[in-house]
Amino acid sequence: MPTPESAAFLAKKPSVAPTFAGVDYDDNQALKAAQDAIIREQWVRSMMARLVREEMGKCYRREGVNHLEKCGHLRERYFELLKDAKVKGYLFAQTHTFENTFEKK
Repeated sequence: MPTPESAAFLAKKPSVAPTFAGVDYDDNQALKAAQDAIIREQWVRSMMARLVREEMGKCYRREGVNHLEKCGHLRERYFELLKDAKVKGYLFAQTHTFENTFEKK
């Protein structure tokens, strides 16, 4: 069951996508909002990996010698989340735009 979001939380929640596509770099508020959205998205991924890791540790302790069978789904999920779990910042995404690089011509 999802947790209800308070009005204070919804007021602070970013309304921009976590990307610099379409951001006017002369508009400081829009630029800062995009930077905050990117950092927030990276932290969410990092915290998701941490939660799965904690659940995996609980499962390992609970299952004992059967942890390889019983906790395999958590291990696989953790390895998938671990790829994006590092908080890298926004500077690379801000200075390197790849908008039309991968489009087929």
